[in-house]
Amino acid sequence: MPPHRPPGITTRLSDVIVVAVVVLFAILPFPDHVFRARGALLLIALLPVVAMPFRRRCPLATLGISLACSVIVAVAGVLAPSTLMAAVIASYSVTSKTRRVTATLAVALAALLVFLISALPLGDFFDSRALQFVAFIVLAGAMGDAARSRREYIAAVTERAERAERGKDEEARRRVAEERVRIARDLHDVVAHQISVISLSAGVASSSLATRPERAQEALTTIRSASRTVLADIGSLMSLLRTEDANDGRDLHPQAGLTQLDELMARFDQAGLQVELHQEPGIPALSPASDHVAYLALQEGLTNAHKHGAGGQTAVVIRSSNGDVILTVTNRLRAGGAGAVPSGHGLRGLRERVAAVRGTVETARANGEFRLVVTVPSSVKGALR
Repeated sequence: MPPHRPPGITTRLSDVIVVAVVVLFAILPFPDHVFRARGALLLIALLPVVAMPFRRRCPLATLGISLACSVIVAVAGVLAPSTLMAAVIASYSVTSKTRRVTATLAVALAALLVFLISALPLGDFFDSRALQFVAFIVLAGAMGDAARSRREYIAAVTERAERAERGKDEEARRRVAEERVRIARDLHDVVAHQISVISLSAGVASSSLATRPERAQEALTTIRSASRTVLADIGSLMSLLRTEDANDGRDLHPQAGLTQLDELMARFDQAGLQVELHQEPGIPALSPASDHVAYLALQEGLTNAHKHGAGGQTAVVIRSSNGDVILTVTNRLRAGGAGAVPSGHGLRGLRERVAAVRGTVETARANGEFRLVVTVPSSVKGALR
């Protein structure tokens, strides 16, 4: 429960008005003597004034004090309007601040008590002068309940708005995180292979410059070609990222697929990696997204073999099983420790891409070899040509 806040100007002003109303009903010279309280009865009729400022924190106690004073003056033969008006005001506070069941029961008992005690000084249960106070109590209770319902409605609307705003913030953060991961994957796909080629070719050129200048010249040519390719790919990626409208009419290149295997193998052969490719006939056709993922899987596997493998050789097997396309890249590992096993962002990004098309990625190291097995489901009937 929130801590009690000190009353503001509006609260103090309402307390003054309520006290003034109760005092006014106590001292007004009503024509009928049955409504006039004098002497000690006047003090009793003014007693609810003391409880009025506490009606918000202790509404039931305030209502009880007002009704008790009404009963005392009624037994003395006076129907004090001030105590009844205090009961009306307290009834509003009860239904506004207390649980609905308790408030309803309290207001009903208050109305019944006023109805019963009115017969003591007036001699008639159904005297209109008494019944109007009963009606006022019931009306005040209804108004208090309406005020309570309005507060609850506003609180619920505010909570829903805050929850929706939090949901929007969380969704925005999730989308930003997903976009960062996607950009990281795309950037890795664009530059990782070419940078690996540049690095290895630079090493070949450095070691062959003095003894085999023709070999160094070939390596420098490879570096120049790979540099141009990676710069063009980065430029295309940056241009795409800066485009606000994906459908602005730009001539974007289609995504590579398994139909570009010959070009992929030629690039690695030029970089110094001999690839032994075995492709079974009748490989099921893949959707464009799955085809691109399969291409990226082979590129990542060959890049890892080029960077971490031994002997400059690797074997690639493309086969089908139960409608799935299975890609296997196997290469010898360098003599040494686990540092020869690829375990960077490339394989992590590859697992995410393959999982996006409901595929699987498996890696294994045994007998000095590292094996990458990627399974890509096929949902399109037919065969690759």
